[in-house]
Amino acid sequence: MGFRPRMQALTRAYRTLKPLCVRSWPGVVADVWHVESGANAGGFYVSPDPRLFVLLGTPPKGLLLKTSESGKAVSAVSIAYVPAGQPLWGAMGAGERFSHLDLHLEAGPLQQRLIGLVSPGKLSETVMLTSEPASEGAGAGARTLARMLADEVERPSRPAMMLDGLLSAMLAEVLNLSSDGPEHHGGLSPRQVTAVRRFVSDAFPRRVTVSELAELCGLSESWFSRAFRQSTGEAPQRFMARQRLEVAMDLMLTTDRGLADIADATGFADQAHLTRIFRTAQGLPPSQWRRMRRGND
Repeated sequence: MGFRPRMQALTRAYRTLKPLCVRSWPGVVADVWHVESGANAGGFYVSPDPRLFVLLGTPPKGLLLKTSESGKAVSAVSIAYVPAGQPLWGAMGAGERFSHLDLHLEAGPLQQRLIGLVSPGKLSETVMLTSEPASEGAGAGARTLARMLADEVERPSRPAMMLDGLLSAMLAEVLNLSSDGPEHHGGLSPRQVTAVRRFVSDAFPRRVTVSELAELCGLSESWFSRAFRQSTGEAPQRFMARQRLEVAMDLMLTTDRGLADIADATGFADQAHLTRIFRTAQGLPPSQWRRMRRGND
């Protein structure tokens, strides 16, 4: 079964002017609405899936959107990126006729599409672009792309590949992606490296997985591994093993605990695992290293 939107929409005083048009492709469902507002029109919307909302013409007069019931409303919104789980309230006056495109996005494929292009947490931030002159340039390109995509939804003539390309271009505009994004540097940012090190340290002695660190940085596991190696000079698995080994070595010198106990306390699978990693790093087994170091003290 393919992706299906799970939008909860509680609306009032709207009526549809044309039948709803829907088109879907992997990870995306697009629908085009033509509606008219009545007196005191408005609605509440929330979805566990992220989405793009684009008005295809001039925003209706009096349209107000806000992300909290008691928060400040934003007027003249022409495009909105709404992250997963973000509630949205809308209101407008009577007699407004307008059309809009909704793009419901499956979270996993969206993250994969933007790997290396957005900073961690970017997809959790609401973005609203207005038709005001100050932000006109930011949304003009995205609205042109949205109109092309909406035409294809209503009058299909091209393959899904074209719609997917238009969606990618829209995301680049709406999320303000830069040609100097993270993927052009290849590695992690200093802030990401610090966050990874802190996460591993705070979790110690639990064995952290690479997938956890990748999720922390908003990257796929393979992309994270490459970026981490480029930034630090070592693979994440090697970094975490080295961290455990350094603590184990300190315990060997400062306590009389047995190697099996030290292995357990520092997150190694067992004494054999500790011995194997230790021998690779130091060139001799931990028991011999311990005797030599203590003999020199």
